[in-house]
Amino acid sequence: MGSIGEPSNLIPYLSSDSASSQVTGLLYTSPLEYDKDFNIIKCAADEWEVLEGGTFMRFKLKEGIKWQDGYPLTADDVTFTYKLMTDPKTPTAYAADFLNVKEYRQTGPLSFEVRYDAPYARAAITWMHPILPKHVLEKENIASTKYARDPVGSGPFKLKSWESGTRITLEANELYFKDRPYLDEVVYRIIPDGTTMFLEARAGKLDFIGLSPQQYLRQTSGPKWDKEWNKYKYLASAYTYLGMNMKSPFFKDKKVRQALSYAIDRRGIVKGALLGMGEPSFGPYKPGTWAYNGDLAPWPYDPEKARALLAEAGWKPGKDGVLEKDGYPFEFTILVNQGNDERIKVAVILQQMFRAVGVKTAIRTVEWAAFLKEFVNTKKFDALILGWTILDDPDIFDVWHSSAISQNGLNFVSFHNSEVDALLEKGRASADKAERKKIYDRFQEILHEEQPYLFLYVPYSLPMVQSRFKGIEPAPAGITYNFDRWWVPRALQH
Repeated sequence: MGSIGEPSNLIPYLSSDSASSQVTGLLYTSPLEYDKDFNIIKCAADEWEVLEGGTFMRFKLKEGIKWQDGYPLTADDVTFTYKLMTDPKTPTAYAADFLNVKEYRQTGPLSFEVRYDAPYARAAITWMHPILPKHVLEKENIASTKYARDPVGSGPFKLKSWESGTRITLEANELYFKDRPYLDEVVYRIIPDGTTMFLEARAGKLDFIGLSPQQYLRQTSGPKWDKEWNKYKYLASAYTYLGMNMKSPFFKDKKVRQALSYAIDRRGIVKGALLGMGEPSFGPYKPGTWAYNGDLAPWPYDPEKARALLAEAGWKPGKDGVLEKDGYPFEFTILVNQGNDERIKVAVILQQMFRAVGVKTAIRTVEWAAFLKEFVNTKKFDALILGWTILDDPDIFDVWHSSAISQNGLNFVSFHNSEVDALLEKGRASADKAERKKIYDRFQEILHEEQPYLFLYVPYSLPMVQSRFKGIEPAPAGITYNFDRWWVPRALQH
């Protein structure tokens, strides 16, 4: 498999980048998990009861689960994970779910129970987070432990080797409690450029690749491609956006953010950068899902309205047609991660659209690890193009609540709105779907009005897998939910 970025950390709670989560997803296990249709089912848990109107849950883990080093996995590990996640010294963006537990109690070697003050919508999702090994990490400083690069897990695969900047090799975990995966090895080759990755796939040196729209539509057709590869297409559970730093003097004024939204032709972006392989978006939820607010629509393309709003915000034409205010030109930098051709194209299109309303932008591409470490985590940027995965549950407290502006939080645009805070708190405290629908509809209305992100589009996911791989069954959860059961017939192995 090709990976455009290198993982930052293989302890799952200490990273939020996709390169890390792609690998850690195969290394660890959790009490609960999603099935192919996004239903929550038992994983390491053998018993799971939800009682007292959803405020109390009781778990018993399966007997005989082992860590890859042969050590038994028990409720001691769950307790350790819970305590680590509720320790304020742990540098994680995912503490909120665990902090919502009113009382955690280990009731036996394999059993534990949790109580909440009130029904909590993400109660079950909290226990879909990975279990960490107490015997390995207990005496470690979690922020600097060597196990970030040499993890001990209990999932279907384990780390075999990590050659920095080149490749990460996983091997089948013979002790995996659901039976050893069918594939012996998974190699993530770090290829920070999409074109190079495609050339490697074409040469037969990759088995699995996410295609760009151009590659899907124009470069992978014909008898040879049809024979050697299988292509898949479905609306991704992800969206792409331009995030603006609310602490920047350019973006503090809501009128400016709205103006820039009017300046964007989202259909033009989908057509130009994605060759039509996506849908324009206005918010953080996937079209067609229950949480999506169908009464809203992406902001219309209206450059005249954009210019009027910018004028209202005090920006006046200056030299070369670039707007000025208080002697400063409206000129900012859009950051894009290196090797992502699609986002670079989007940046170039945005640059032209903004220029048409008097706003000048520079584009800077930065290698992925530096992008996260030097700019995102430190909040030292004007604007950036990024994407988020859309989760099945609409609770995105970790991205939008003002508490997530903190050092390790995911609210790196520093958006603060007290009504949004209250809605997010209320939304995760309710288990009533109809009530939550109202809450998240209102949340989307505020984001729509405030425009802290310029939501751009939901792309199509376009994976391509070598045809010798069998056992792939596309489902709402995508194609990799049963990756441990992919296999290759003996005659096609090499």
